[in-house]
Amino acid sequence: MTKTQKKYVNLAIKIAVVGLATWFIVSKINNQDNLREFQSLMDRLDPWTVRLTLLLVMVMMLANWALEMVKWKYLSRRIEKISWWTTIRSVFCGLTWAIFTPNRIGEYGGRVMLLEPKNRASGAVAMGVGLFAQLVLTSVFGAVAIAWFVSTYLPTPDAVKYAIWLLAFIYALAFVILYFNVHWVDAIVGRFRFLSKVKPFFAVLEDFSLRELLHVLLLSLGRFIIFTSQYVVLMLVILPELPLLPMIFMIFILFFVQSAVPSLDIFDFSVRSFVASNLYGYITTQEIAVMAIVSCIWFVNLILPAIIGSFFVLNVNYLGGNKS
Repeated sequence: MTKTQKKYVNLAIKIAVVGLATWFIVSKINNQDNLREFQSLMDRLDPWTVRLTLLLVMVMMLANWALEMVKWKYLSRRIEKISWWTTIRSVFCGLTWAIFTPNRIGEYGGRVMLLEPKNRASGAVAMGVGLFAQLVLTSVFGAVAIAWFVSTYLPTPDAVKYAIWLLAFIYALAFVILYFNVHWVDAIVGRFRFLSKVKPFFAVLEDFSLRELLHVLLLSLGRFIIFTSQYVVLMLVILPELPLLPMIFMIFILFFVQSAVPSLDIFDFSVRSFVASNLYGYITTQEIAVMAIVSCIWFVNLILPAIIGSFFVLNVNYLGGNKS
């Protein structure tokens, strides 16, 4: 491919990515009745309370993605040393790609495109460690919350309750063990001959020490706490009558279901709303309020960052080398 052809193909990719992201965002917002209901609900609250609450939620969103930037810079340091500006750009580019790809798979491509072409495959593997750390927390807290939910709200015999708690413990423990032995993935890949060409890229997993994996897990825990706190803050303002412990456990279940159901970020709202309204139906009749809270978090945490990322996407060279 000539330089001129690369230039035009590169431009076409940029326009397509930004165009798709913009179209999905605009069409989803325009067709979202629950967002209008959320506005109606907010009108009945004190305006300053609403403004301060939304400001706090947005500040937490920035803190959430700031922690992800710290984690990404830490994970990629052995592969390629990147500046903080490159780290910011890569994370937001990944978010733009993620919103219209199943289970956020586009986040890998969007983020590693700012690495040198020869480092992109290894960078995706290192990024996978960070995402797996997040999944471990979602799985552990989600398993415990589901066991609690079944024991509390569903009529089940004691023997079944004990069995569910045992399964939850085994399930959570399995994720923790696998995470702290992530180098097993490299060994497993090496056992398959047809994966021999990609085996070198997984060698980066051998470099992660127990201390480094714990550091990544703690950064992920910080994100998990912030994300949970966003829901708690909005619910305390809009639905102050909700009991705190059930509120938090149901948030954990919501996260768990989100991670388990394949969907597009841009369409993930419908899954979240459906799950949240059914879960919280056990402790409140204000289903519209619950769906409004979910829509607010969805918009602040995914759509706003994706809009920001669309500007960075225009400055990425998608055909930057022969191995890209």
